Amino acid sequence: MYVPPAFREDDLAVLHALMRDTRLANLVTATGEGLVATPLPLFLVPEEGSNGTLYGHVARANPQWRLQPLSDAMALFTGKDAYVSPSWYASKAEHGKVVPTWNYIAVHAYGPIEYFEDANRLLDVVTRLTNLHEGGRAPAWTVDDAPEAFIRAQLRGIVGLRIPITRLEGKRRMSQNRSAADRAGVAAGLAASDRASDRDVAEEMSR
Repeated sequence: MYVPPAFREDDLAVLHALMRDTRLANLVTATGEGLVATPLPLFLVPEEGSNGTLYGHVARANPQWRLQPLSDAMALFTGKDAYVSPSWYASKAEHGKVVPTWNYIAVHAYGPIEYFEDANRLLDVVTRLTNLHEGGRAPAWTVDDAPEAFIRAQLRGIVGLRIPITRLEGKRRMSQNRSAADRAGVAAGLAASDRASDRDVAEEMSR
């Protein structure tokens, strides 16, 4: 990922937080049959390895797990994003030399991928994923709510994956390369948008 210095994010705790905030990642592997990608939820175990370790699962019918990767896998975490209109820049009125752009957050995690079929490991993965995304719900659904035989049968339809992260790239593009007046104009424009996602970016710009 191309990351100019103004937008680079290297703090491991911040990168981990951005990854946790992304509910759906994209798993990409390079194989002899070309690039293969699958959108899927992943969870991070931050204390496992120097950069943390990712876990998840794919459908057994998904051919990705059967294709030998030619290099490290890549998990893409895309955070808040919004179109930035040049009309919001204070500098537009000064010289007009402005163009549209996009504000966004992205983290790319790389590492060797391991697939596994052990039922107990799979049960741990789906239980942890469920607890993560059911957290805060009332009532919260748990894996134990379903019959054990049914869950065991469901586990036979998936394959687990583990990625110890060897490299992380983080990019937080929030108009840091613009003047204070331009940044204020962008934040105000996004805050006034009808799109909730735009307003989220406006809030992110204030951090």
